[in-house]
Amino acid sequence: MTAQILFVSGIDTDIGKTVATGVYAKKLAQQGFSVITQKMIQTGCEEMSSDILVHRKIMGIAPTAEDLQGITCPYLFAYPCSPHLAAKMENRQISTALIRAATAQLAQKYDYVLLEGAGGLFVPYDETHTTADYLRECGYPLILVTSGKLGSINHTLLNLSACRQYGIELHTLIYNRYPPADEIIGTETERYLQDYLQRHFPQATFEILESLDD
Repeated sequence: MTAQILFVSGIDTDIGKTVATGVYAKKLAQQGFSVITQKMIQTGCEEMSSDILVHRKIMGIAPTAEDLQGITCPYLFAYPCSPHLAAKMENRQISTALIRAATAQLAQKYDYVLLEGAGGLFVPYDETHTTADYLRECGYPLILVTSGKLGSINHTLLNLSACRQYGIELHTLIYNRYPPADEIIGTETERYLQDYLQRHFPQATFEILESLDD
């Protein structure tokens, strides 16, 4: 594989990681890199990954051949729930080897592959494994999406603690300012997380996502 593969996760559901994935991909493309996004697993969807379509809209491109072939989202499940339950409901098993092979195929063609997870780091994809287990196995650096809403400091630090525990490299912490949080809480959360990152993850970058259109 020749591409740099970056895994994108969030501290919670509805934190903005799909938009952040698309925005980050667009930024890399504007820098002259060839970029593709991938979705590890998508639930609540049947024909094509809705998250992949959001990525493409933000990137300003049509669905790719890899999208149409299902390579950018190897698993789609109809019911909107945790992947392990969605797979169980359809009597299917999720093969991480299949996901990894799809990523490797994309990595042969593109400079960057941004692989978005389903939910957070500890969402299970079967009875005994979570996304964090897969990420540790693959060794992909992590882009973690957070925000300024109340409770996000706790959730962010728990995720960063898990990174240390699992040996996951933090590449970037994206602070999503959209939708606007309480101004006092949001400002302090942003300051606190920047300071925490500088002290505990100095190799990682801190980026701000201003709005859905950025």
